[in-house]
Amino acid sequence: MSIGRLPENEQRILDEMERALRRDRRLARKLRTHRVSRRPDPARALARLAAYRPRVWTVAVLVAVSAGLMVAGIITSEPGVIWAFAAIWPLTVFAAFRLMSRWCGS
Repeated sequence: MSIGRLPENEQRILDEMERALRRDRRLARKLRTHRVSRRPDPARALARLAAYRPRVWTVAVLVAVSAGLMVAGIITSEPGVIWAFAAIWPLTVFAAFRLMSRWCGS
């Protein structure tokens, strides 16, 4: 087994295969359309969000944390606690509505 270049006949076969692949327009189009982009796709993100199916335990934990933050925010009036509640409350409502709509069969 050689560590250097390929033998002449194998190199020729490889070159022919590469030429044939370069001429294949359908393959080139598929490779162009399946490139990974660095930008997030908003449609895909919305589709994933719409397909979100929360579990009961997830919603229960979100409700408990939201209630705890709400009570702590009312008692202490700390801006950090109030902002934490403001950040988690919409997630809790969204997850609860998704869970209820799944239970209702919608």
